Amino acid sequence: MSELHYLHGVPTATGVIKANPEDFVVIEDLGYPYDGEGEQLLVRIRKIGCNTRFVAEAIAKFLGVPVRDLSYAGMKDRHAVTEQTLCFRVPGNGMPNLAGFQLEGVEILQVIRHKRKLRTGALAGNAFRLVVRQISDRREVDARLQQIQQRGVPNYFGEQRFGRGGNNLTQAKQWAQETFRPRDRNMKGLLLSATRSHLFNQVTSARLQRDGALDVVQVGDAVQLAGRGSWFVAQAEELPDVQQRIDNHQLRITAPLPGRGDAGPQGDALLFEQQSLAGAEELITLLERERVDAARRAMLVVPKDLRWEWWDDVTLEMQFWLPAGSFATSVVRELLQQEGNDADIAE
Repeated sequence: MSELHYLHGVPTATGVIKANPEDFVVIEDLGYPYDGEGEQLLVRIRKIGCNTRFVAEAIAKFLGVPVRDLSYAGMKDRHAVTEQTLCFRVPGNGMPNLAGFQLEGVEILQVIRHKRKLRTGALAGNAFRLVVRQISDRREVDARLQQIQQRGVPNYFGEQRFGRGGNNLTQAKQWAQETFRPRDRNMKGLLLSATRSHLFNQVTSARLQRDGALDVVQVGDAVQLAGRGSWFVAQAEELPDVQQRIDNHQLRITAPLPGRGDAGPQGDALLFEQQSLAGAEELITLLERERVDAARRAMLVVPKDLRWEWWDDVTLEMQFWLPAGSFATSVVRELLQQEGNDADIAE
């Protein structure tokens, strides 16, 4: 991540995040109501000190549900206080009793039935509450918070997407060179995800280096409705209208999540992306060989409802909401130089 360009310049202030797990709170927002009936059992939990998969498998064992019949929208960090919904296939109309379930660091908040299985990525976003301690320069951090509130931050995938020490990306490169083979489907998914995330970050950083911004549209850019997956190509005659909608945060300019299918942009915009990915041909070939479909992702994310409060001159509490797939550490990265554990997970 250190080689990626900053939107607001390299921060000079320092601070400590996650001095305590309670300093990093994540609340998952599915974005839709529960049905109250159906064969899927949704279990809302609050956890601390344990990872999502571990908790889900423990509840599945308690319910007598096969591991293949559990799911969740995304992973949540072990070293934080997190709230999320887990899903288990439990046919019938009865409501299983989870009162006897006990696991250190886990609290059952709600149990309700739902008609559809909860799938990976099927959430609106996450609400975050962060406490940053030992801040070296309150004035600079205040100024940057205002900049982030107005202009957002690069929508980079966080370091945790690439594994400890970037190992997921290293193994993906070895896989592309056929000197390594993933052992199972889950590992394949992790490595392919790391590959696309890396390529997206590279294009976004190159765009920021070239333009100094991520919200100035050019002819041929693939532009996305904010919060949606669909996109269209900006044409010359509609550029003023598209730019106005970008300024109003209704549209976002995208970068590629490479794979099979339409790349997205046209003309000079397409050429720029191709040049930005020069040297990554092996990774792109791997994605195509593994039948990963191409997609687009907004290069800029503006934290929603960003607000902050200083407890004293060196301690800051901040709250904001990010759409699914965006990382709180990408917000903090633009704010200050981080000290402490910064491995959050947001999907």
